[in-house]
Parts: sequence; C-alpha cells; structure tokens
Amino acid sequence: MPRGVQLIFGLLNRRTFASCSTRRNYSLPRTLRQVIETASENGSSTSNIEVNGWIKSVRRQKNVAFAQLSDGTTVDGRGLQIVFEDPTLADGLTMGSSVKILGNMVKSQGKGQAVELAAQSIKVLGECDAETYPIQKKTHTTEFLREHAHFRPRTDEIARMLRLRHAVKKGFEEYYDMHGFLNVHAPIVTLNDCEGGGEVFKVLPDANAEPSTRPESQEFFGSPAFLTVSSQLHLEVFSSAFPRVYTLQPAFRAERSHTSRHLSEFWMLEAEIAFVEDLEGIMSTLESSIKHIFSSEELRRCLLPDRLSYCDKVSSSPWKRIAYGEAVKSLQASMGQEAITWGDSISTEQERWLADHVGDGLPLFVTDYPASIKPFYMRANAGDGDRQTVACFDLLVPRIGELAGGSMREERFQNMEESLKKFGMDPAQYSWYTELRKFGTTPHGGYGLGFERLISWIGGWENVRECIPAPRWKDRCIL
Repeated sequence: MPRGVQLIFGLLNRRTFASCSTRRNYSLPRTLRQVIETASENGSSTSNIEVNGWIKSVRRQKNVAFAQLSDGTTVDGRGLQIVFEDPTLADGLTMGSSVKILGNMVKSQGKGQAVELAAQSIKVLGECDAETYPIQKKTHTTEFLREHAHFRPRTDEIARMLRLRHAVKKGFEEYYDMHGFLNVHAPIVTLNDCEGGGEVFKVLPDANAEPSTRPESQEFFGSPAFLTVSSQLHLEVFSSAFPRVYTLQPAFRAERSHTSRHLSEFWMLEAEIAFVEDLEGIMSTLESSIKHIFSSEELRRCLLPDRLSYCDKVSSSPWKRIAYGEAVKSLQASMGQEAITWGDSISTEQERWLADHVGDGLPLFVTDYPASIKPFYMRANAGDGDRQTVACFDLLVPRIGELAGGSMREERFQNMEESLKKFGMDPAQYSWYTELRKFGTTPHGGYGLGFERLISWIGGWENVRECIPAPRWKDRCIL
C-alpha cells in the first residue's frame, strides 16, 4: 500500500477509535431515583447535583418557593422536593413543564422526604401552559384520562401501574430463569384460532381491505390469517424441543363485551412444560411463580398498604384445589339448585363467590371441568363414564374471577384427531399441530395468565383498562 494511503488510513483509524472511546465514556443523566438513593446512602450534603424531570406542583411563599419534581422512577412516585431559596428562580414555572435543575442535595427540613434539592439554577426545557394543560392538580375521572391517554402516564396512579407491570414482568423472568425455562417469541400472525371461539381479528393488507369476497389465492399469506388469540399451540412446538418454555406477549380478541375484565388487545403470560405427568405439576408451577413475584422488593414498593398486607397473606398461605363437581355442589348449596347444573359454565359472579367463600379470600384452583365446555386440546380424564371431564384448571381470585387457565394437553395422535372432529374443526388446518403427536410426543401441559387481570388483582384497580398503557376495546382505540 502506498505510503500516502497508509497515512490516510492511519488518521481515519485513530479518529474512529477516539470517537468510539468517547462514546464508551458517555453516561446517561441520572434518574431521580438514582440521585435520591445515592444521597440517602451518603447521609450528607452533596454539591452540584443535576436533576431532570417534570414539575408536579409549585408553591410560592414570600421568601422561598417549593416545587415537586418527578420523573416516574421514584419508589412512591412523589419525586424530589426542590427548594428555591431565591423564589425568583421559580417565576413562570408551571405544572407539567420539563426542567433541568442544578443544586445541592441536603437533608430535608420538612416531613415526607429524607432529602431535598436546594436549587441554584434552573433551565426550562419544555414549557407547559397551565391554563390548557389537561392534567391538573384535581382528581380526574378514569374516563377523562382514557380520553387523554397520551397524558395518562404523567398521573400518579398510571405511573404506579406502569412500575408495577415492570416489577411483575421482572419477577416472572427471574422465576423462569431460576427454573430452567426458555423464553421464546411466538408468532403474532397465525392461521389458527387456538380457542376455537371465532373472536379473531383478520389480517388484511390495506390494498385488499375493500373487497368483501375474493379468491383464496388472493390472500396475502395464501390462506386467511389472524392476529393471535393465544400462543399456546405454537408454544407446544417449542416444548417439543425444550422441556420448559414461556412467553409474555400481546394477544388479540374481537371481544364485544364492555366489562371490567376484557380488552381487545391484552398481554398473556403463557408457559408449556414437557415431561410433566399430571395437573398438579402445572398448578404448583403457576402458584410458586406468582408467590415468587410477591417477594420482589421492587413490586412491594409499588403496592398500597392494604394490597401489601393482602399479598403477604396470599404468598404465605396454601391455595386450595377443588374439582368442578365440588364447586357446582357448593354453588347449589348457597344459591339454589337452579343456579347451576353439572355441565354449565361457571359465571364470573360464581367464580368470585367461590374464591371468596370456598377459597377463603385466596386464589382457588377449580379442576376437571366437563369436556364439553373446554377447548379441543385438553387431555380427557379416564373413567368418567357419561360425565366426561378433562385434566384442566381455572385459577380463580377474589374480585376478578378467572385469572389463569391451564391443562394437560392431549398428546396422543388418534385422540387429538378425534377431538378436532368432535369440535367441528378441520384436522387439515391443524395438521402441523397433530403431527407433533406422531414424532417424539411427550406428556405435557401448560397455562395462560391474563397479565392485566393479574395487575388489577395485585394493585387493586377495578378495571383492566387502567392496567395497560393504551387500552383498546370495541369502538375505542386511542393512540
């Protein structure tokens, strides 16, 4: 290589490495939580501290001004108190504006916080008109906040919910890692309806959305495709190669009911376990995983006192198991023979009653439901006679009803083929699923848990629409 070219390459390399070195030394601005924790640990004043966040409130007095600064990261959501010994620094400061403040961290003279920041300078990064800003200091209705979904994360309750979702997800990931589960990503677009209920969203390219009928050959994927309602069938593909798998991802149902428990887009935690011999192994895994997340200090910091004491009781108590037949008898004894008969689905109100009275206010497993009211993939119990049941369970909790459902899966090829036909489903459409039973099948089972219902139950929210960042339901899709 000519000397001149070598010199040019050498200069370029030195600049590149210098640039990379600079980037490696870069650190993000510290969050309020990091700043407060460091100051609390040091136990002394710290000079020249820079903080960033949004103003939650401003109080002005004659010789001093106060502001509450938040960035959503602090344990209780309150943020950090800013003291302006020169009250003119707070002139023009409004709720909702974003700021950068430089000051000294000192021991707080007031109640409710250990430290506060004595401000020396302030820079407003983004102004906020107090008159037109939708989020005011007053309490807003849930419907108002749903209409202003883009501002919901700035409110204390939604911020608490988001921190709780983060802590719960993190707790589950820790549990599954400790117990040898592999995290997988199942398809979102599928050709199958796992539950067989038909409440699916069809996937169409925009150019083909207008024609109501067209030859199948014009389908984008070659066949009708849908947004997934559950990842279970695909998880069974992975559990035929790995003994324990799980996923946490969105699911979609064209749910038309306007209840406090349903959304059109929601998140499902689903797990599949190979080589498990009976239902107890599945239920014990679900129970121990939920109890594990309750031990998380990060989760506990997100809970109000009454919810914290309840979760402590839930995590320290055994959860009862009763068969569907026993549940029916208990309901009939309390509500009358006409309330439910064997073979009926248990209503939401009845599920709540069972959790409250049979489960003693704790989670309750109801097992062995009639085959006629459960999906095609569940393994039939032996020796039931005319009342055929399947090896399955629903996990019921107070106030919510069904939180999770699971079963042993039918692993025998012939039995699966017969089940599909019995349910009026086309075996050819599920050929890949049934073929898993022909080559190296294992006894296996799994469960699915509604993530928003779990957040609602743990956190105390009455409606799952307040348990997801951007709720979607029929006639409503904001953001």
